Amino acid sequence: MNRRTVLGIVGVCGASALLRRAAGVPATGSDGSSDPPTVVAIVEYSDAGVRVGVNEVPKIVKTDAEWRRQLTSISYQVTRREGTERAFTGATWNGHDKGLYRCVCCNTALFGSDTKFESGTGWPSFWSPLDKQNIEERIDHTLGMVRTAVSCRRCDAHLGHLFEDGPKPTGLRYCMNSAAMRFVNGPTLGASTQASSRLDPAASEDAAYVNSRELWA
Repeated sequence: MNRRTVLGIVGVCGASALLRRAAGVPATGSDGSSDPPTVVAIVEYSDAGVRVGVNEVPKIVKTDAEWRRQLTSISYQVTRREGTERAFTGATWNGHDKGLYRCVCCNTALFGSDTKFESGTGWPSFWSPLDKQNIEERIDHTLGMVRTAVSCRRCDAHLGHLFEDGPKPTGLRYCMNSAAMRFVNGPTLGASTQASSRLDPAASEDAAYVNSRELWA
């Protein structure tokens, strides 16, 4: 392969990367691959808590450097490194205002204030997500325990863990990190009346457990 051919290939690749970035498509995945982003179905909600509809959107993938630039130090450690903020230090653990809790990384609607309750743990706790289609749950075997980790479906941000010691009607406690969510003031409508039909119980353990990688705010 001669020098002219090599330069031609490099030029084509560079132009392709620029076009992808201009279109808002990540140049590479989190693992450095150039595969197109995965498409996920997300339920959109207005800030008033009204269900707008289901949209198919590309899964958000950014480099570690991009996440660091976008997020505060604690939000980065929690959402991208699966850390845990120290109990009773988060901005919304004791919040009682009406509104929505959106993903701090991608703005996906996650929880509504009408399913938030006082758990006594020092973290914002909910007995239901706003819509289960907007989150993902997986078994977490870290630290020698079996827990259920909860993350944002669109950007894979770690949010917290799920426990089976919550109040009725679900008996569940979504124990979230304040640093993983952005609170938006406003009424939430209808979330609690639909919640029980959207949930599948998930197993977990110690309700008062604190991740050994806890962060001090």
